[in-house]
Amino acid sequence: MSASAMLHKQLLTSPWLNEIHKTFNLLKAHWSNGERKRQFSTSSPKQRASTPLPSSWLNHVLPDKLLPYAYLMRLDKPIGTWLLAWPCFWSIAIAAPSGSLPDLQLLALFATGSILLRGAGCTINDLWDRDLDRQVERTKSRPIASGALSAPQGIGLLGLQLLLGLGVLLQLNDFSKVVGAASLALVATYPLMKRITFWPQAFLGLTFNWGALLGYAAVHGSLAWPIVLPLYAHGICWTLVYDTIYAHQDKDDDIVVGIKSTALLFGENTKACLSGFAVSSIGFLGLTGYMMNAGVPYYAGVAAAACHYTWQLTDVNLDSRQDCLAKFVSNKWFGALVFTGIVADKLVTQVPSVTELC
Repeated sequence: MSASAMLHKQLLTSPWLNEIHKTFNLLKAHWSNGERKRQFSTSSPKQRASTPLPSSWLNHVLPDKLLPYAYLMRLDKPIGTWLLAWPCFWSIAIAAPSGSLPDLQLLALFATGSILLRGAGCTINDLWDRDLDRQVERTKSRPIASGALSAPQGIGLLGLQLLLGLGVLLQLNDFSKVVGAASLALVATYPLMKRITFWPQAFLGLTFNWGALLGYAAVHGSLAWPIVLPLYAHGICWTLVYDTIYAHQDKDDDIVVGIKSTALLFGENTKACLSGFAVSSIGFLGLTGYMMNAGVPYYAGVAAAACHYTWQLTDVNLDSRQDCLAKFVSNKWFGALVFTGIVADKLVTQVPSVTELC
């Protein structure tokens, strides 16, 4: 059988396709609820747009026709890609043999996948939330909310990103394909959670930290649950910290439009609640290290991450949008501290491999 025929067969039998169909059916139903004629006329995107797109470095490197698509993917704001990629990188590094760097090819694949999946998540989010985004100062300039792109154009971009993401997934082993496909249900439904629960940040944590499972699976074709489960739990707690801080930017607008968040749930007790999640996060990191017989370099990275938490939570001004955004963005360095500790530990500490431990 030729390589192209084998790839075609894999595409047809991939569990991703079922998830992609489910996602499109959900979006189609939402888009066809009667708003379509009212919100999207037959005029061009430029005629529909009432709020200009933001300006960034993208304006200097891309033609005007591609700019709305790039902004819909949030290519101007790579922090979301970093936050999605770090759990994958941690897991890949943990799965590496002692004395070795993490697999560079896998890191590159997961970096590419993070860009695509984060872009797909943002596209789904903006399709669900286009009405709400128009009422929130920070989000009203997003391409679909502003009218720079129509809903069908957004769905077309979503399909392209999911298909490219499928191409990345097919480079992995069969077990990883199943693990990866299982995350799509979370990606598709997360944007709805802010309408029905004050804990959308917890659902984001379940979604964004799936790489803690997938990265390890990509290396070994299996999961060492005593190691990856506490790593995944750490990631969920971490997400609750940084995304609650992020949500404080919009708390006034969210009250008006009826959006729920942990920022509103915790209110004046936010710092105390987030301190509890930060302590839990560090505890789960410690448990991960214990289960893999980590050495001093690993725990030095955990200690540095704990110091980063302390700085964030003592210094953040939850009533300042600018400071909330700055603290949120700083979490790319939190992820780097943990990753550095894992890699350093692998290089200088000789222990049995994680497969031997489990």
